[in-house]
Amino acid sequence: MKKVIIYCVCLVILTGCATSAPDGTKTKTGFGKAFSSIVTLVLTPLQIAAGLVEGIASMPYYLSTSLDKINKGMIAANAKVTLDDTYESAYGKRIAQVQESGDTGEAFRRMKHASEYFRKILSRYGVKDAGHYFLTSIDTANSKGYTLFAVIYRPTDTIKVIDKYDGSTVRVFNRSDRLYYEPFEKDADGRPLDSVIDWSGMPREYFKTQKAQAILLTMAANSVANEKKTPEYWDAEKRWIAGNFEEITEQKMNAVRNKMKIDN
Repeated sequence: MKKVIIYCVCLVILTGCATSAPDGTKTKTGFGKAFSSIVTLVLTPLQIAAGLVEGIASMPYYLSTSLDKINKGMIAANAKVTLDDTYESAYGKRIAQVQESGDTGEAFRRMKHASEYFRKILSRYGVKDAGHYFLTSIDTANSKGYTLFAVIYRPTDTIKVIDKYDGSTVRVFNRSDRLYYEPFEKDADGRPLDSVIDWSGMPREYFKTQKAQAILLTMAANSVANEKKTPEYWDAEKRWIAGNFEEITEQKMNAVRNKMKIDN
């Protein structure tokens, strides 16, 4: 019996020092700390308000808080776009009509469709040139379980750019092309192109549900409404493509957790 007790204690300690990635592998201790409380975390009104300031990177920390509580917290924090606004604008339903899971059968899988929902929200809020805002992603680490998201403003419907992966090929994309939904700092002639409003790297397992996506859309819309700018994205993107996606995600999420005052 004594050996069994010792074994159980050791198991608990080991479990607390690491978390499982989507493929079942163990992540490092520091990274585990950033997400260890998400499963059971219920945010306070102050934390909900703090997350609004941090933008889309705060989304994973809201997942265990109810739709109604998130929405009330956003109202109390004077959010320009609430979760209820998002559900009504993007999905045509108020939160009171939606089951607690947040699912209405409209989860997106591509940034093209995410951007369509996003523009509906911005148009309803009254953002000028709402049609030129996009949700984008860098998918080079998708197979490893991570995606780099960005909220951008792009002034043109067709872009002529240099392939960011080979650094030389000139490519032309429009809204029907998958790679149109990646950020581009400059066009093929070296002129500034996209303005990055908000960004975050995060594990893919956290944004598969419609509830998570609705929170992401809400945070993105508030970043636009609050005129947020994040020019540091371009350096992060280069590091991400070079393979430093876990480090970038950990740094971003740790910073957000600290700003939201979420205990380890």
